[in-house]
Parts: sequence; C-alpha cells; structure tokens
Amino acid sequence: MYLGIEIGGTKLQLAIGTGSDRQFLDLVRLDVIPQDGAAGIRRQIIQAGKQLLKKHPAQAVGIGFGGPVDSITGHTLRSFQIEGWDHWPLASWCQENFGLPTWLENDSNLAGLGEARFGAGRNQKVVFYTNIGSGIGGALVIDGVIFQGGIGSVAAEIGHLRPGPDAVDPRQTVESIASGWGIAAAGKAFLEEVPCLDCPNDPDRLQLLDLCKGDPSRLTGKRLAEAWMDGNRLAHAVFAQALRTYGWAIGQVATLLAPNTIVVGGGIAQLGEDLFLSPLRQQVDHYVIEPLRGQLSIVAAELGEEVVLHGALAMAQSASQAGS
Repeated sequence: MYLGIEIGGTKLQLAIGTGSDRQFLDLVRLDVIPQDGAAGIRRQIIQAGKQLLKKHPAQAVGIGFGGPVDSITGHTLRSFQIEGWDHWPLASWCQENFGLPTWLENDSNLAGLGEARFGAGRNQKVVFYTNIGSGIGGALVIDGVIFQGGIGSVAAEIGHLRPGPDAVDPRQTVESIASGWGIAAAGKAFLEEVPCLDCPNDPDRLQLLDLCKGDPSRLTGKRLAEAWMDGNRLAHAVFAQALRTYGWAIGQVATLLAPNTIVVGGGIAQLGEDLFLSPLRQQVDHYVIEPLRGQLSIVAAELGEEVVLHGALAMAQSASQAGS
C-alpha cells in the first residue's frame, strides 16, 4: 500500500491505495486555510497522514504539489497561492515525519500520469495531458512514464508558451489569455470600458454587470461561462479568444509530439462536448500540421478531483518497486 497526497491552493487530499488501479482504500479531503500558510497545511498533513497510516500501513509516499517543484531534490520551489513553500524540502520533511520513502512531483505531471495509467489515456503509448482551470498545466507521459526534460523537471508547460513571436512580455502567455483568470480578466476589461454612447443599454453588457452585482472585479470565469451558455455575445467573444489561443497551443504541441491521445482536464473543460471540446478540436485542426488534421484524439479527462492522487500513488508504487 501507498500514501498519496495532493497539496493545492484550496484543497488538501490524502489517499491510501495500491497504485495499480483506480481504487482507494481510504480518502481524506481537507480545506486549506490560506492565512495559516504552508505551516498550517503541513500540520494537517501530519495529523491526517498519521491517522491513515495507523489504519493502513504503507510502503512509500507520493506527493503532488500545486506549483513548480524540483523532483530530484524533493523541494517545492514556490506556490502561487500559499505563502511558505519557497525552496522547501517537502519530500525529506515527509520522510522524517512518516518514516517512509517519499517522492515529490508537480500536480499536473501526476494528473497526466494518472490519466495515462488509469483514465482517458490508458493503453496509449504517448499521452499529452493538459488541464485548464484557474491556470493551465501540461504533462507528457510516454509508455506510462512522465517525461521530465533534461533540466530539472520543467517540461510540457503548455500554459507558459508565448502565443506567437510578438508576445515579448513574459506575462503574455497562453495561461494569461485562456485560463479561468485570463478569461475573467478579459471579461472585466469589457465591463470597465466606457459604454458606447449609441448603446448605453446593451443587454449583453447589462447581463454581465448583473451577474457580478455591478462590480466588474467580481466577475469570474464561471459567471462568464454561465452567460456564454445563455447566449451572451460578449462572453462568447471572450471564450472564443480563449479557445483559439488554447487550440493554437495544443496545435504546436501536437505538431511537435504527435501524441496518441490528448487528454483535457480542469474546471473549464467541464463545460462539455458542445461548448468546449468540439470547438477546441476545430481550433487545434486549424493550427496543427496538415497530416494530423482530423486525426488527433482529444478527449475529456476521466478521473475527476482524484486525478492527482491516482498519479501520486502510481509514482510511489513505481519508484518504490524500482528502488529509486
């Protein structure tokens, strides 16, 4: 048995499983308290982890962390949401507290591993996983193994691609346009513009203002999605730009790697086939190399909120059995 841990900006999950199937023997979900920082999360991990290990003795631990990590040294590099994770020796800390060998990886990489082993990419040689939600992540899995690149463990970061050679500002990324935060920012920009004098009562603009109670700063990607589904043309324009940019990015990845399957997860992907996946495939076909047009398998992720845990357990099992 193995202990899998997912550390995110808003949630903390721990599970016990074999790492060889989709089943958990036990699962604990906890809310993260941002003001308690990383120290508060570590206290939660110790308490919940020891309770789980008392009931289910394990051989090793796998951790998926919501931010950049150095998987070689086992250090978190930083969190974009919670203070206190800069260059923190998380793997050795966990090993000291639980007395078990521990491996650390970025959460997107482990989500990709989970989907490749047990989800929508199973039985495929080359799987590219990408999640689109508050941010955009990516993972390349070849023959069931995460490709980590030749420098550290930074690879497959599709969200940090610059959308074209004119994007010279490092803040101009696919993530800044197509993620939930990017979509919300574009919607806010629409609302903060001075209304057209000829159309002060534009119903689409008024609908968005109503959704955020008249305060553009409260507009979220979720609220824009609701308006989009309701036929709002401004919301449609925002999502069209996001889908175009995301499709461009996936097209570049597919042209370079020609994966058997591209698995798309994350909150925005849950908009479904008609609103999201079908138009995304159209955009990818527009940008990918011609021989791959209409040939790519672009499918929704299957493992839901537990996807990172599945990958963490699979990593712990593989690393433990390899004796690494």
